[in-house]
Amino acid sequence: MNVAHVLRKYNPAEWGGTETALQRLCDGLRGQAVRSVVFSPRVAGEFVSDPLAEAGCVMRRFDAVVPVWGAAPEVKRQMIAVGGNLMSFDLIPSLWREPGLDVIHVHTMGRIGAIGRMVARARGLPLVFTAHGGVYDLPDGLRETLNTPDRAGWEWGKVCGLVMGSRRLLTRADAIITCNLREAELMQLHHPGRRVVVQPHGVTARSYFIDRRDVARLAFPEVIERTVLLCVGRIDPVKNQAWLIDRLPALAERHPDLLLVLAGAVTDEAYAETLKATIRRNGLGGHVLMTGGLPPGDHRLIGLLQEARAVVLPSVSETFGLVILEAWAAGTAVISSRTSGASALIEPGRTGLLFDLERPGGFHEAVNALWSDAGLALRLASEGQSRVLADFDTQVLAGRMRRLYENLIEEKNALRHSA
Repeated sequence: MNVAHVLRKYNPAEWGGTETALQRLCDGLRGQAVRSVVFSPRVAGEFVSDPLAEAGCVMRRFDAVVPVWGAAPEVKRQMIAVGGNLMSFDLIPSLWREPGLDVIHVHTMGRIGAIGRMVARARGLPLVFTAHGGVYDLPDGLRETLNTPDRAGWEWGKVCGLVMGSRRLLTRADAIITCNLREAELMQLHHPGRRVVVQPHGVTARSYFIDRRDVARLAFPEVIERTVLLCVGRIDPVKNQAWLIDRLPALAERHPDLLLVLAGAVTDEAYAETLKATIRRNGLGGHVLMTGGLPPGDHRLIGLLQEARAVVLPSVSETFGLVILEAWAAGTAVISSRTSGASALIEPGRTGLLFDLERPGGFHEAVNALWSDAGLALRLASEGQSRVLADFDTQVLAGRMRRLYENLIEEKNALRHSA
């Protein structure tokens, strides 16, 4: 079986949750005799490594542009970094000519997703769409921000999107995949009659069992003899690291040995500079370490997960929360804001602790509990690890995906023969 995976953004230097989820899916599919061909925009520069290629994917790069006249170069770079709504003219022939495809699986909406829909329809192939972030399951404030039109210039790509039917992707997909039940319910409500499947992200849990703390300590000696609170995620307002920095003075006063480690690539330069300025202004440099981006499966990242007393997710929105599985697999307790993804994964008091961003006291209570009771941290992590092994193994999830592909192919063939 040959499956084309279509991405709006793929830069190994700016690795994030979507890339990790796809890498693990493709790695699992390889064990299910599925050949994955990944189509993604061409980026400047060379990579030290390409995790998707290392997972057995065939890589196809296409030219893409930011379809906005009058936007400054830094604005365009920012749009690309966060997966802005790009446009491509050579993706269409590239997808059309790819031999032997059985399924087109798009991992983006907008114009790039619409191109996948067009080619799938023209070739008579099943179209699968995965919502890696929230489409309908978003906080109101964030939804308004995302829906605010870009004012940096005139977006000529809207004309192309209208012609290609970019707004019809969800109404034409043969299967819509979400990673949490709430998003699936909202998808079904907005698109009745569509096949909506809940497919969580996975983790190769046993790769997190090997002790990598020495690797992390060698790479980041700042963590030695410190009690680490780890936040993993791209440096971006949605991941909400600024909220943690604002809480840090009180944490440092109560727990002088605490070190907040922010591990993630910068996708919003202005936001990152604001974080650094706040750290300097409040004299918090001795309590914060920013590691930069760490690729999936990197022994330094696994070591940091194992070294941490707790992993914290302060996100404004988190449809799933893949890092929760990674923390559990590494044997580390999790504290998370009450997003839909975390609420679906975490059973409070058993597999983790939840807090409300509007009530910082709950966050401080959670940290204090884990710092004062090592046994509690161990129990939460142990229960989480058991759940990862039972429900989120990559091979099990890849098998489910292959069966979905097979069903869609059979249905397409039946319709074609009927016609």
